[in-house]
Amino acid sequence: MKPRDSESPVPPAARKDLTVKQRRAKSRAVKVAALKKKQAAEKRNRLIGIVTGIVAAVGVLALIIAVVVTNGTPKVSPDAIEINGLQNYPDTVAGHVEGAVEYAQSPPAGGEHAAAWLNCGVYTEPVPNENAVHALEHGAVWVTYNPDQVTGDDLKALQDSVPSTYSVLSPIPDLQSPVTISAWANQVELDGVDDPRLQDFVDKFWQAGDSPEPGASCSGGVDAPGRIA
Repeated sequence: MKPRDSESPVPPAARKDLTVKQRRAKSRAVKVAALKKKQAAEKRNRLIGIVTGIVAAVGVLALIIAVVVTNGTPKVSPDAIEINGLQNYPDTVAGHVEGAVEYAQSPPAGGEHAAAWLNCGVYTEPVPNENAVHALEHGAVWVTYNPDQVTGDDLKALQDSVPSTYSVLSPIPDLQSPVTISAWANQVELDGVDDPRLQDFVDKFWQAGDSPEPGASCSGGVDAPGRIA
């Protein structure tokens, strides 16, 4: 009696071919998955590279624009700077003397002075007028403040606002204004440490030609008590 078709066994050769096909299909699937993974990684890396390049380009462009704007903005001429309340003393004379000098202003804005100049810097105690005036002769600015009115954070802000070179900062007890800034033959009383005229005065008179010896040394002279910088 012949067996029914549904009961016919799969020939060994067919089973072998099926196994080979399965292995090949599995191998292809693994290769395809690996290829897709590689392509996804390459796409992601290209995207990262594009974004990084754009960010770098934007940064370079911003830097170029900043440089162009900065260099393209003409510096204001000191002669064009107007300062409200500025006092000018055009007949101020220079000369070395010994001993104390009686000055017309307090603090003085020039005049006869000691042979040794005061080293520029920040002082926490009053400095000798005669030595400070010699620093003015060399083109320095002298920022004085009333220690009863300028303290704490205000004093720190004032210390940070004066130029790092060719400047003297010192207190004067009973100074009639919170802050006074002086250069040779020029002076202005300020309303406080945040008065914008302070920077205007520096821009106009710091190392300016009004002083008899602009650029002469502001170090190598004498220190006064209380120098901290």
